Amino acid sequence: MSTSLIYLLTAIVFEVSGTTCMKLSEGFNKLMPSILIFVFYGLCFIFQTLSLKKIDISIAYSVWSGLGTTLIAGIGLILFRESMTLVKFMSMALIIVGVVGINSGR
Repeated sequence: MSTSLIYLLTAIVFEVSGTTCMKLSEGFNKLMPSILIFVFYGLCFIFQTLSLKKIDISIAYSVWSGLGTTLIAGIGLILFRESMTLVKFMSMALIIVGVVGINSGR
């Protein structure tokens, strides 16, 4: 696995962590999750930038946003007990298809 891909996957983990902290902060009413939003997003953008040394921006961003969106939907479903409708499931599938399509069009 290339270093750039590791950077990209690390950026995704930090982005998902930051977004999860948004929910946990309860509108900036809880201090630690509120602080962690900025820490995680700062680290996310550092690693995203490092990944762009060797990965095309269109590919890096589509993977970052698509995988991040899908992971957050899963976290919402499992951790926050959000509903999973057929429309949500199909929409996540379309996001994945779109990311694969962008990556295959290199």
